[in-house]
Amino acid sequence: MTSEITLFVNPTAGSGRGARAAQPAASALRDAGFSVRTVLGEDADDALRRAREAVAGGTGALITVGGDGMMSLALQAVAGTATPLGAVAVGTGNDFARALGLPIRDPAAAGRLAAEALKAGTVRSIDLGRVGERWFGSVLASGFDSRVNDRGNRMRWIGGRFKYDLAILAELAAFRPVPYRLRLDDGPVTEVEATLIAVGNGTTYGGGMRICADAVMDDGLLDVTVVGDCSRTTLLKVFPKVYRGMHLGHPAVTVHRVSSISLEAAGVTAYADGEPLGPLPLDATCVPGAVRVLAP
Repeated sequence: MTSEITLFVNPTAGSGRGARAAQPAASALRDAGFSVRTVLGEDADDALRRAREAVAGGTGALITVGGDGMMSLALQAVAGTATPLGAVAVGTGNDFARALGLPIRDPAAAGRLAAEALKAGTVRSIDLGRVGERWFGSVLASGFDSRVNDRGNRMRWIGGRFKYDLAILAELAAFRPVPYRLRLDDGPVTEVEATLIAVGNGTTYGGGMRICADAVMDDGLLDVTVVGDCSRTTLLKVFPKVYRGMHLGHPAVTVHRVSSISLEAAGVTAYADGEPLGPLPLDATCVPGAVRVLAP
């Protein structure tokens, strides 16, 4: 393993926390004996190109400094390779890092953990979800939650969990159930009226909402949470329970564990790891052991 580590930095993440976090993370890695190279990008496409070049060049690890958006880019560069992926989580949601048990908004601690994992060789393999050529590590959202995500992304004047709470309230005004067609693994196509369908490799989205609370990142399966047709009042009662994963016991909620799923619905845009994925229909599959991560 080469001693050169690549920090993949989003300087604007978390209202500028990305730029401030790079230095203590880099210091922790250098103190452990690694040389550190920083990669930035003019935009997402340029950043991804540079990350892929670092991976192809044999970097010892790619460590993101930012939030879930940066992690999503990094996954496209390292998935299916032997290059370990680490995270200095300083973004708004940090759901991928949270699911892995990594430090949140503590760049020095995150840097030390990554260095210790590299020196000890304790690199963990986890699954990823895949839609076409796109990889995701946490949750694919469709329906009410993807509309909330879209609105939350436009609310740049506020950050953190409160932003998603406000987006939920705003979207409730226009709430309508979605007629889905879905297929689980090789089963029959079924039609269901649902508020949302979330497909989880990890447990959370939106900064800690445990929509797929029982998902396991190395079991070779995706957890599918279906929130059925329910009233605005019921939705208001159920959604706060999502932060503790207590919604799974509600009669309107069903959970399936699958290796693949097909989703179809008119006028619904899917999000994966908080980033726009595109309109339905789509097919998502679980790819076991697709990425190696620097995590406990």
